[in-house]
Amino acid sequence: MFKIAVQTGGVEERFGIKECYKVIKEAGFDAADANIDHLFSYADIVAKRIPKHFLGSEKDLFEACKPWKEGAETYGVENYQAHAPFPSYIAGGDEEYNKKLVEMLKNTIRAADYIGCRNLIVHPFFTAYSEHMTPEREWELNIDHYSALIPTAKEYGVTICLENMFSGGPGGKIYSACCSDIDLACKYIDTLNDIAGVRQFGFCLDTGHLLIVGKDIKDTMVKLGDRITAFHVHDNDGMHDQHIAPYMGILDWERFIEGLKAIKFNKTLSFETFNVMNRYGTDLALDALKLIAATGRDFAKKASE
Repeated sequence: MFKIAVQTGGVEERFGIKECYKVIKEAGFDAADANIDHLFSYADIVAKRIPKHFLGSEKDLFEACKPWKEGAETYGVENYQAHAPFPSYIAGGDEEYNKKLVEMLKNTIRAADYIGCRNLIVHPFFTAYSEHMTPEREWELNIDHYSALIPTAKEYGVTICLENMFSGGPGGKIYSACCSDIDLACKYIDTLNDIAGVRQFGFCLDTGHLLIVGKDIKDTMVKLGDRITAFHVHDNDGMHDQHIAPYMGILDWERFIEGLKAIKFNKTLSFETFNVMNRYGTDLALDALKLIAATGRDFAKKASE
């Protein structure tokens, strides 16, 4: 059976980063998705406020990441995957700043290695709906920027995982974005691995993102096959990126289990369900966390039958 993981986000805000690993372990999880992206927020990236630990010395970087390392080691929870800060690219022509973001991502690879994490989710380099770039330019930008990460990823033994994205349009309408076209996502991974000369890239399949752009979960999993290295498992109402637990929304979880069976998934299944923690007081939040772990065990059992 595969292992079960959950993101530290949602738990760490309530219990602290180090202690959140104790909570995760006691809830029944084997591993974690370390939210080291919390060190450099979306708002700060957009405002071009890069913190010193991401562009300063390695000592500063590792000091900032120490709680995720110590928590995992103390409580025996594997940091299976981690999330890099995002967005990875800012439109507007300031290419010097975007080069700094690439350097920030290289440092995040180093940080992943420091906390014992071998899989880093790096969002694709794309722009919002209102700043739409051509498919040709988006391809060129992604191949160029991901390729720049290859030497560092090789040096530190970290697999870079692309993720299927969405974008908000006029009137709140959701549109598919980079890597939501699964044929193109496969092409990205295969092309980048050819450039790397080794298998340095994989895919993080986000079930909630897939649902809101109207893609079938099993068909997507079969098409990606063993390119799937990581998961962001969560549910929603089909219209909003809610990050709630399976069966709280409308995703077809039987199709998901069929997908796990079809690809013979044998890695780690990670839940990205932070809003469940946000909805309850502490006692009920802990019970909800245990339910999410139990759901993962149920998926593993059914996928192995």
